[in-house]
Amino acid sequence: MLSINLAESFQDRARVFVIRGAVFVAEQRVPVEEEWDDRDLDADHFLALLDGVPTGAGRLAVDGDEGLLGRLAVLPEARGTGVGAALVRAIERRAAERGLRAVELHAQTHALDFYARLGYTAYGAEFMDAGIPHRHMRREL
Repeated sequence: MLSINLAESFQDRARVFVIRGAVFVAEQRVPVEEEWDDRDLDADHFLALLDGVPTGAGRLAVDGDEGLLGRLAVLPEARGTGVGAALVRAIERRAAERGLRAVELHAQTHALDFYARLGYTAYGAEFMDAGIPHRHMRREL
């Protein structure tokens, strides 16, 4: 069973950061100082549990009347199970609850098709972030 929860407790926040560390820092070799940022302080963080086991994380930061979906991470053993898509939809629901009109994200280029299937449109030129190629994407709510 899959559940997506707002990570409000200290324990759930710690689980979010462990998942992000495993995916971005250990697996993708993003420098720690680039992985955690000031947006983490005010963002809504989400934790995915698959059969009660923490397997994914994501966050929603607010910028004016738009949301910025970011730090979407799914552990390797849970990829392909729908965890990532469920996290995106939960973040979108939270953005709508907060009255935001759109969700933006910076997609790693290997994930463009994943986000496109969820209704996001890529725009602008490719850019590098933490040594990884990205594109801007957007979905109106």
